Amino acid sequence: MINREIEGEIALLRTEFPIVTILGLRQSGKTTLSKKVFPDYEYISLEDLDHREFAQNDPRSFLSRYNGEVIFDEIQRVPSRRSTSTSSNIG
Repeated sequence: MINREIEGEIALLRTEFPIVTILGLRQSGKTTLSKKVFPDYEYISLEDLDHREFAQNDPRSFLSRYNGEVIFDEIQRVPSRRSTSTSSNIG
């Protein structure tokens, strides 16, 4: 495994922020890096259909299931949910 200079920076960011996002090209080592920097974190891949459907259908319950530190991998597979509420003008 290649040692990366960024490992220490990511660990430091985690002490300052509740969420750290790692972005990069496909197959560039983001998952490996995450698991190396945070070896004690639970790992959840949203490539897993059961996890993905749960996250899509009931995001609050999905997130409440994980109280500790978690790595959510492939989170882009869960599209953002938009509000479907409508407003009307009464005049």
